[in-house]
Amino acid sequence: MHTQYRFYRPYVSPFDPCRPMLIKSYIVAPNLFLGFQPPNLPQFSPMDALHHGTLWPILYSPYEGRGDQEGVRMNDERP
Repeated sequence: MHTQYRFYRPYVSPFDPCRPMLIKSYIVAPNLFLGFQPPNLPQFSPMDALHHGTLWPILYSPYEGRGDQEGVRMNDERP
């Protein structure tokens, strides 16, 4: 199983006035791992499809926002 999360280390300039983000992440869409869409895939009910944003469970990718992660401070609060 492939993970949908990718991480990279961006260039950090010594002249950047902001505090650097040493590791950044992004999510890769699940359809990139599928190759082709096989026939007769199971489907969500119409109401669940609207909730999940896709008709097929295999193409659903949950999104956890930055505030949902443990240890992440909102609004860049400093102790």
